[in-house]
Amino acid sequence: MKTAAIFLIDGFEETEALTTTDILRRGGVVVTTVSLTGKSEVISKNKIPVRTDAMFDDVKAHNFDMLILPGGTLNIKDHNGLQELIKKYHSEGKLIAAICAAPAALGRAGILAGKTAVCYPGLESHLAGAKIGTHIVETDGNITTAKGPAVTPFFALKLLEILEGKAMANEVAEGFLIPLVSAHL
Repeated sequence: MKTAAIFLIDGFEETEALTTTDILRRGGVVVTTVSLTGKSEVISKNKIPVRTDAMFDDVKAHNFDMLILPGGTLNIKDHNGLQELIKKYHSEGKLIAAICAAPAALGRAGILAGKTAVCYPGLESHLAGAKIGTHIVETDGNITTAKGPAVTPFFALKLLEILEGKAMANEVAEGFLIPLVSAHL
């Protein structure tokens, strides 16, 4: 069974975090929501409290198959522990994904040089060294990025495809009434 960690900080975009968690769990991925705030309850961009599964310090040594960063705020790029974890995973060739403002954390970590990446429009200056992609979701090697809230289902389905295969992604997409995943990526 594949595992993923989704990191939440106050101001996170709830659509990106919760829809991604939902789609991955429907596809059989064990998803752990992780607080970066030091508190188990994290407050979303639209003031929705979300109770996380774990605290950062309790899982930073865990060997997840994928790290996932939802956007909503640029503050996610300033968490030093997460920065170190991103660098470690990247140096080991492990899977990392970010959407909306969160690819800025990958830019700050210095892992986007020469990679095709996207983010929320207007934040491209935070993608240090990246080639700015043209699709709503871009995967380049071990890194997947996406533009923002409206494309979250396609982002999550791409991550599911990477972790569990195209057949599982298509099965979950059908349940969400998105008939052709590949037509949108």
